[in-house]
Amino acid sequence: MKQTTVNAIRMLSADAIQKANSGHPGLPLGSAPIAYTLFQNFLKFNNKDPKWQNRDRFVLSAGHGSMLLYSLLYLYGFGLTKEDLMNFRQLGSKTPGHPEYRHTVGVETTTGPLGQGIANAVGMAVAEAHLAARFNREGFPVVDHFTYALVGDGCLEEGISYEACSFAGTHELGKLIVFYDDNDITIEGNTDITFKEDVAARFKAQNWQVLSVDLVSHPDNFAMIANAVRKAQKETKKPSLIICKTKIGYGTPLEGNHKCHGSPLGEENLQKTREKLGWNYPPFEVPEEVFAHTHKAGRRGAKREREWKAMFKEYEQKFPELAKEYKAAMKGELPALEEIGELFSFQKPMATRQTSAQVLQVLAAHVPSLMGGSADLAPSNLSDMKDTDTVKYGSFSPENYAGRNMHFGIREHAMAAIANGMQLHGGIRAYCATFFIFSDYCKHAMRLSALMDIPVVYILTHDSIGVGEDGPTHEPVEQLIALRSIPNMKVFRPADGKETAAAWISALRGTSPTALVLTRQALPQYENSGLVALKGGYVLDDCAGKPDVLLIASGSEVELCVKAKAELQKEGVKARVVSMPCFEEFEKQTDAYKERVLPSSVKARVCVEAGSPYSWYKYAGEKGEIIGMDTFGASGPAPKLFEKFGFTVQNVVEKAKKTLGR
Repeated sequence: MKQTTVNAIRMLSADAIQKANSGHPGLPLGSAPIAYTLFQNFLKFNNKDPKWQNRDRFVLSAGHGSMLLYSLLYLYGFGLTKEDLMNFRQLGSKTPGHPEYRHTVGVETTTGPLGQGIANAVGMAVAEAHLAARFNREGFPVVDHFTYALVGDGCLEEGISYEACSFAGTHELGKLIVFYDDNDITIEGNTDITFKEDVAARFKAQNWQVLSVDLVSHPDNFAMIANAVRKAQKETKKPSLIICKTKIGYGTPLEGNHKCHGSPLGEENLQKTREKLGWNYPPFEVPEEVFAHTHKAGRRGAKREREWKAMFKEYEQKFPELAKEYKAAMKGELPALEEIGELFSFQKPMATRQTSAQVLQVLAAHVPSLMGGSADLAPSNLSDMKDTDTVKYGSFSPENYAGRNMHFGIREHAMAAIANGMQLHGGIRAYCATFFIFSDYCKHAMRLSALMDIPVVYILTHDSIGVGEDGPTHEPVEQLIALRSIPNMKVFRPADGKETAAAWISALRGTSPTALVLTRQALPQYENSGLVALKGGYVLDDCAGKPDVLLIASGSEVELCVKAKAELQKEGVKARVVSMPCFEEFEKQTDAYKERVLPSSVKARVCVEAGSPYSWYKYAGEKGEIIGMDTFGASGPAPKLFEKFGFTVQNVVEKAKKTLGR
């Protein structure tokens, strides 16, 4: 029955791809024995309760091989139907071209951009290690599972995999097990044209256990695969890489050829594959005995969940407070953040990176699941949680997995993807930090945060030409518009401490990711700011009656507008200052609210932001002026740079007069 089930996986995948006339059959055909052995004999899951908290996680990092996963989810009872497989890659189907989190039951993370999945898996293993250290007690392994990933040559060529796997080895994440589908083929041909390195030596150098399985000389050798998994499970101080030597497109006339990587086999080749595998069933038909066989794994998983629940009941009786904390963490429960007065107490001008640090310190005490860190920039990002006399947060390490401060190293891309994995696992509110300019390194993982609708918090400091002497290489110009263009990403650029606190509350209360874009230089504290910033835009400093001109800004440039308003008032010009810390939240408000803040009858407007002007045309209107950056910055003291590029009170006043025809 083993061989029949593996061939069912192969043929379901190939048939679905052929019917869609689109997809990647090579990986499912070659790696089916690996996936079958894992699901049938090792993977801990309950198909009747796919979100069971102590399940093993499986990540298909090589997401282009999605039909492998869909075939498994179908055969192992996760709710996909034959019709779902027949609708592979069709609009509105449960089987999209690449696996999508929240879209298909059993998919743990959205994959496809190569390398992202293995980094997500590292994050899941981090979460497992941290939660186990925090909640497990002798005899009560409340958190005790493995994270598995299947990667291909493409995943390991991507730089993010080097970053993530180096992190995993350094942190001795022994419950991370990665299968490498080593078939030597990419889209352009044999990997020898670009990828000749000794992968085993690379991973050994990164403190991984490396095991090998030869599925070329010994196709479908299930015992060999199973033995490798057992060895991997026994190694607790190192993550494990199981190198599985396979043939892409196994069993087809195109076996070993790059032509079967990303194209349907074709009807003739598909028929020959049926003959080679001895598969005498029409497309999408599977004998009942296969389901009887695969469903044994589901029943085994259901039994293990029942045992876990019984153990947890005892745990609740013996450790009631811990059990309560565990359940709250896994549910993502938060206290009433708006009622924490300390979050809004700022006595002097401060950089918003400093106000964020103050807010983070308060939140750390109230949100035990908050965990994160920086890409080697915590002293500059101010993104670490400081120990107090009563609470020791510590650093996450092999010696202290309970630590809540992460040291990601100089690995921005992997950092963001690892944070995604931590958040996806559950039980953790993940954040990560770097300089705003390096958000470009994080970009693809940030995009996936938004696509998956998961509330990772990105602390991005040194937000403008205010970086000063470091010069244009470190001064963000186009990054604000880049992040604002990502659907479902909230971008907060607060003007003071209370706006920063509101931004953090929004980030933790929401379901989508949030970028906190923060200054290096000190900013004043405003009396009228606060929770109103949750609306994304509001009147910070108003005039009597209808304004003549609207001065609209975010972040550090709000100060220019406040001062310009005072100067304009001396000349009899009534100005309203609107702080716009988050476009995305402002756009969610009612039309009536937006009209009250930005009256359509007031055409004279000046928008000010030390970044690309493209975000602002909507708010400037036909007659408005925008003071922004349309060049790169320069190296020099920040005050000199703001003056050079027109970010002065005088320039705001002049632009305001211009819009009024004066």
